[in-house]
Amino acid sequence: MRWLVLAVLALLAVPPGAGAADCIVLEDFSRAKVGEFPADWKPRKDPGRAVYTVREEGGRRFLAAVSEGIGIQAAREQPWDIAAYPVLAWAWRLKEHPRGSDERQTKTNDSALAVYAVWPHSSVSLKSLKYVWSAVVPNGTPLTSSAGLTQVKVLRTGAAPRGEWVEERVNVAEDYRARFKEPEVPKPAGIAVLTDADDTKGRAAGDYASFRACRS
Repeated sequence: MRWLVLAVLALLAVPPGAGAADCIVLEDFSRAKVGEFPADWKPRKDPGRAVYTVREEGGRRFLAAVSEGIGIQAAREQPWDIAAYPVLAWAWRLKEHPRGSDERQTKTNDSALAVYAVWPHSSVSLKSLKYVWSAVVPNGTPLTSSAGLTQVKVLRTGAAPRGEWVEERVNVAEDYRARFKEPEVPKPAGIAVLTDADDTKGRAAGDYASFRACRS
């Protein structure tokens, strides 16, 4: 019976919730085919399929994005419990800023890297929080687009060491309340990315990986 006593004592020693995962995977591209647009994702327009391709390096699969003068989002429908997992985490890698880009101006509103958390709004529109890596706009700058339905936050500015992956964690529940001025945060519909160069008519490139929803 000694084993049973030890097992009970071990269970009593585990704090409430300790067995629950700190993060759940939203997308790690492990089921996607290398060299193709990921099957579980949808481009906003068909030409976007040429922008986003699954790649693999050092055992890590990721979504590589190269935009040549176009701006088309790719999205994955993946709801999650935001009350339990309010933090969105991912890794991204800067390759090339679109030359002359500045998200504060309509004529130069391009970004090498942008990640969205997306919510249903109406039958024809969505609400979203958009996090960007800007070439020139200062970190923390709040911006808006789509008549206020897209609330933008600059997470990073400028260059990065060549080939370096950067980890990000943002509390989307807090950002939703602060930016949309709503106390209740609905369940997100999924995530999206955008590497675009349509306004500057140039080239933008970057990579995305390891999308997770986390407790903190």
